[in-house]
Amino acid sequence: MNLTIIFTGTGTSQGIPVIGCSCPVCTSTDPRDQRTRTSAHLIADSLHLQIDIGADFRQQMLRHHIRQLDAVLLTHEHMDHLAGIDDLRPLIFIQGKPMPLYGSDQTLQAVQRQFPYAFAAPQNRYPGAPELTPCLIDEQRPFTIGQLTITPLPVLHGQWPVLGFRIGDFSYITDANHIPPQTLRLLTGTRYLVLNALRHKPHYSHFTLEEAITIARQVHAEHTYFTHISHDLGLHAQVEPTLPPGMHLAYDGLTLHIPH
Repeated sequence: MNLTIIFTGTGTSQGIPVIGCSCPVCTSTDPRDQRTRTSAHLIADSLHLQIDIGADFRQQMLRHHIRQLDAVLLTHEHMDHLAGIDDLRPLIFIQGKPMPLYGSDQTLQAVQRQFPYAFAAPQNRYPGAPELTPCLIDEQRPFTIGQLTITPLPVLHGQWPVLGFRIGDFSYITDANHIPPQTLRLLTGTRYLVLNALRHKPHYSHFTLEEAITIARQVHAEHTYFTHISHDLGLHAQVEPTLPPGMHLAYDGLTLHIPH
């Protein structure tokens, strides 16, 4: 089974360009500096999964001509990671079945508060509303979707619990500033690591680029890609050459093909 990863979004909560900002990054004509809210689309043979659905989800699906989605994995409940849930409707209608939504208990409860109409009983459902099936993740145990085994990777975003995910040689962590020792052990042997790297200046709930590089060196992945990037990190063309060997800034549309 081969795994394809499409970085559908690599920007922080404001995206890039930021509304009203005229800094060099926000006015850059390099498409790698134009970042929608962080998310990723995974294809394993005929199975399509989406990690997070932010406000740019509709734009991201159209850009990449994605017409199939079998399940959604949510890292946490912040709005830049779930605000696009209502835009699942066309995919649900095309596929003719509810959309499984995987997340922690805290995340799924937040989704049900934000989008109660998507969980209404059939007799009370508004015509045309999306139909979602909540699927609880036990962060202590791997789970399966189809033939794919997924290992949760618990991390902290300040004091906020967030889940990363590992599938074979691929591990994805966003919105973190602390990786507990037990999660670092779960990352052992990862060949492809995705990790958030917000900016150079310290942040209370995100890794800086320098902190993310330190974590990547501890994991010893062959290939590391940094995501959840803000305009404060600098121009892609200037930052990319400064990174250690095997480490890169991800950008919207970057696609990886990983033997699984």
